[in-house]
Amino acid sequence: METIKNTPAETQNKTAETFKMTGNWETQSKELKTKFSKLTDSDLKFETGKESELLGRIQTRLNKNREEVIGIIKNVQTEKA
Repeated sequence: METIKNTPAETQNKTAETFKMTGNWETQSKELKTKFSKLTDSDLKFETGKESELLGRIQTRLNKNREEVIGIIKNVQTEKA
């Protein structure tokens, strides 16, 4: 029996696809702007179903990988919960 392992890119894509925004994004985006002054309103514009685009903008602005950005957002979600 052969074990199939995901490549890092496949794992990253699955994480991005399954990442869903929770809670009050307006409050969370304000917190992100406080923590990361580089972020703009345009970077943080959220549209339902376009989480991947949001992650990409934040990733580019902060020079972080997708997993790091997801972790940052999840931390803010947890703090605001």
